[in-house]
Amino acid sequence: MKAVVLVCYGAADQAFEVRELPTPEPGPGQVRIAVEAFGLNYADVSARQGTYQEAPPIPCVIGYEVVGRIDALGTGATSPQVGTRVTGFTRFGGYATHAVTDARAVATIPDTMDAGVAAALPTQYGTAYHCAEEMTRLHPGDHVLVHAAAGGVGTALVQLCKRRGCIVYGTAGSADKLTYLRGLGVDHPINYRSSDFVEVVRQIRGSDGLDVIFDSLGGASVRKGLQLLAAGGRLVCLGAASRGAGRPQILHDLPFALSFGFQHPIGLMINSKSIIGVNMLRLSDQRPLALQRCLEAVVRLALDGEVQPTVGGRFTVDEIAKAHAFLESRGSTGKVVVTWKP
Repeated sequence: MKAVVLVCYGAADQAFEVRELPTPEPGPGQVRIAVEAFGLNYADVSARQGTYQEAPPIPCVIGYEVVGRIDALGTGATSPQVGTRVTGFTRFGGYATHAVTDARAVATIPDTMDAGVAAALPTQYGTAYHCAEEMTRLHPGDHVLVHAAAGGVGTALVQLCKRRGCIVYGTAGSADKLTYLRGLGVDHPINYRSSDFVEVVRQIRGSDGLDVIFDSLGGASVRKGLQLLAAGGRLVCLGAASRGAGRPQILHDLPFALSFGFQHPIGLMINSKSIIGVNMLRLSDQRPLALQRCLEAVVRLALDGEVQPTVGGRFTVDEIAKAHAFLESRGSTGKVVVTWKP
């Protein structure tokens, strides 16, 4: 098979090589997918920079999600059947023409579904669904802040929040992205480059606070966000994009870790606030049925038109460096997808 191999850490135009590798065989309970397209996530950028500790050592094949057809079943895997078109979550290995994954980590999709839309569902919409529907249980009228709201997970969170009748605040870093957020239905778009989101929210809410905050940035935004939570409020930590580039090292990471602030459980109890951590890799390892439930749910929502994944960039495998650079620039909205055929 062909695979895009991460051969070194660093700039996108130096980090990858397309190589011929042995085609993997599915193990017990696994399926193999002949891949037509794969999605990019910011965790891929972190892996390329050498900052994502979950990633395998180089040289390796990264990638969390693929779209394609089942072409082999492992022992004990009975569905989906060979030939079925699926979208699926992969624990790395997605940047290849063939990928193996747990049979519970895929969902059947129709031939008519756009590959880019399908690629947005496993990681971005699956993560958003787990956060919004299973971890926080949103209610109509809830005031919800979504950081990085124009990104892939952010877009999904906004759509799920609006579906529940929430009043949504969304941060982004450009006028174009604020326009994009208004198009999604965000009630209060906030340009984090020119405004302090805490001040903006307080001007709108006064002392009433927020019910839920979805934070994919980490660091100071977590500490500041806790100040905005009302009693019963939940802050969901689902990323650390504000850490920046650089290999893990204490002099770089300690200030970032300290910027989160210190929250003692007693303080959270007294103020009736919650901090929730979300790591979909850990969920896939320990609760595969929960992952399956989320994936099947978002596929249904997409087919029913209740969510509309946005594809913000389409690239071929030959343009993998350009795709990574585009995602890393934070200029993208929605999903960035890479296809094996033009």
